[in-house]
Amino acid sequence: MSDTQVTWLTKEAYDRLKAELDELVANRPVIAAKINEAREEGDLRENGGYHAAREEQGQMESRIRQLQELLRNAKVGDVPTESGVAKPGSVVTVRYDDDEDDVETFLLATREEGAYGDLEAYSPNSPLGRALLDAKVGETREYELPNGGTMKVTLLKAEPFRG
Repeated sequence: MSDTQVTWLTKEAYDRLKAELDELVANRPVIAAKINEAREEGDLRENGGYHAAREEQGQMESRIRQLQELLRNAKVGDVPTESGVAKPGSVVTVRYDDDEDDVETFLLATREEGAYGDLEAYSPNSPLGRALLDAKVGETREYELPNGGTMKVTLLKAEPFRG
C-alpha cells in the first residue's frame, strides 16, 4: 500500500460526504454559467461578480478534490461494539506520562465523521491515534511528539461511541 493515509468512516459519514461530493459536482455547470455571465459584462479587471464567481469556483473545486481523496482512501466500517480496546470509533480515556492528573477523554475518529458535541476527535492517523490503535485497557504505548521527543500514554478506558 502507498503512504496515502486511510481514513476510517462510518457508513453514514461516507454516505453524507458522498452526497456532498455529488452535489458539488452537479453544481459545476451553475458556477461556470455564473462566470460566463459575469465575463460578458465587460472589463474583467473591474468586474467584482466575475472575481467572486471565480473565487467560488476555486473553493468548490478544492472541496471536490478533498472529498474525492478522502472517499478514495476511506475504509467504511461500523462503530466498534467491544469495550476495552481502542479502535476507530471508540471513546478513549488516557493518562499521559504517568502523571495521575493528566487525563484526557476523546473520540478516536476523523473530524469528517461529524459533530461530537463537547468531545474532541483525534484521528487514528495522528501519532497519538496510531499509538493507541488496538491497545487494551491498562496498556502503555509511546508516540513521537512534534518536537521529536516521545510521550508515554496509558489507555484507561475504551468504549464504543454512542452519539
